[in-house]
Formats: sequence, structure tokens, C-alpha cells
Amino acid sequence: METPILQPLYGGAAARPFTTHHNQLKQELYLRISFELYLKRLLVGGYERVYEIGRDFRNEGVSFKHNPEFTQLEFYAAYWDYNDVMDFTERMVAYVATHVLGTTTITYQGHTISLAPPWNRISMREAILEFTGIDYVDFPEAEPLAKAIQQMGKTRGVATQTPPGASWGKLVDGLLGDFVEPNLIQPTFITQYPRDISPLAKGIPGDPLHVERFEYFIAGMEMGNAFTELNDPQEQQRRFEALQEMYAKDDDELNPIDDDYLRAMRYGMPPNGGFGTGVDRLTMLLTDQPTIREVLLFPHLRERD
Repeated sequence: METPILQPLYGGAAARPFTTHHNQLKQELYLRISFELYLKRLLVGGYERVYEIGRDFRNEGVSFKHNPEFTQLEFYAAYWDYNDVMDFTERMVAYVATHVLGTTTITYQGHTISLAPPWNRISMREAILEFTGIDYVDFPEAEPLAKAIQQMGKTRGVATQTPPGASWGKLVDGLLGDFVEPNLIQPTFITQYPRDISPLAKGIPGDPLHVERFEYFIAGMEMGNAFTELNDPQEQQRRFEALQEMYAKDDDELNPIDDDYLRAMRYGMPPNGGFGTGVDRLTMLLTDQPTIREVLLFPHLRERD
């Protein structure tokens, strides 16, 4: 499917958009940061499996793995959950490697990596406990968790990031990025993410803190993101409203409430699993390139001055 690049509201990811203006209609528009909310509207319309490969645009920092515009693959499959998506993901990446390179064993920046299924699966809680010694469920509020992170940093003599006003889920995610992600060289699914940073994911029954979400990591890089998608419109509205309360008005990750998407959900969205991955990062991996700039024909660069 092809979904709109110019959108009246942006959503489906935690990112700041690029903005533009339609002169004739006198409308402020955004370059999409994700295909998600439009592809899921198509599930409501009766298409049970949909995907799109195309450009996304995010007005955020530039690094060895970020470019302001990049190629993304997203798919959504009715009646799947995130376990089905994990099974599909490891088969898909292994299939691509076999067809591109003739093997599922690759070398990336000096590391020998096997992409053959099955991949390691570990919950976020277990992974953070293993690499930091912090069991974050012992600190269910943001302030005590921030103090525990700062103390851990002092004990280890390492810098920690605990921005003032950061939500509990953002602090947990920061621990993952700083202390766990660099160690995930072999393909690994990190599962069960905090609910407050996963507003579009279905909750885990009996667990008020976590949702059915995973990210997959290879060579110390986050490669993709997936959920069992939330399909309860009342719960989705509560999640959107809670985010508006939680985030500061100028927060990069604050998305507007998309009433049209909620209206679509009320018609009836099937349970489904969704997935997104950066094609450029996968290309980096399979071509053993250290930066995303090496796999883009026209990467965005700083001005000479």
C-alpha cells in the first residue's frame, strides 16, 4: 500500500516531524514519521495483511545510524501477536541475507554474526538487570529510579543520563540504550517494554507496567520495532490522553491525538501484529559499512562552513 507522506497529523513513532504548508488549502502539514496509523486504518477496511516500503522523515539528531530521511519497511498482519512477528522477523532477515550474500553468517566491523534462527529472546527487565544490576520494578516511580541510576553510575564510575522530568519509561529505555544495546552483537529480541513509552501496544494481561512489544538488535544497533497492536479504541484514547498529561508541551516525543484514527478503531480493528525496520540499517549490516552515510546515495551532510 502507499500511504500519505503529507499528513495533517503525525504519529506512529516518537519523533519530531518536519513541517510544511499547503498554500491553496491554507493547511499546516507534516512529513510522515511513520506509516503506522494509516496502514492500520487499512486493517479496519478489511485488508488483513498490508505493508509499505518508503521514506520516513524525522527532524532529529544525525549520527552514524540516523539520517533525516530514511527508508522504512512496515507491515501489519491481522490475527498475529508479537510472538508471530518475532518468528517472521528472524526468518525474513535470514532469508534476505541468504539471497544477498549466500549465507546467514556475516562479518560486521570485525564481529562474526549468525543471522540464522532462532534468535535470543530476553525481556527488558532481565536484560537491564543483567547489565546494570538494577531491577527497575523495585522503583515504580521516576524519581526513585533516577536516584538508583545515578547511584549505579557513581559506583561504576560511568556517566548516566537522568534528564529532569523524564518519565519512568524513558528512564528505563535510557538504561537499555546506554548499558544493554552496545552488548547485543548477536541477533536479540528485547521484549516487554514499559507501557508509558509504548502507547500503541497491547498490554500484557495481569502486568500493569509492560506491553507486548519488542525491538530487535544486531551488532549493537537497534534494527526494528514491533508490537501486538492495541485495538481497543477506549483504551487507546486513554493512552493518548495520558501521554498529553505526561509529556511537556515541547517534548519531541509528544504526538497530537489523532481523532480520525480513533474513529477508525471504533468501526472495529482486528487484533494484529505490527513491525517496522530501517532498510538502510539492514543494508549497513549486510555490506559491513560503519555509517548510514555509506549506504545512501545522497546522505544529508553538514554545510562546509
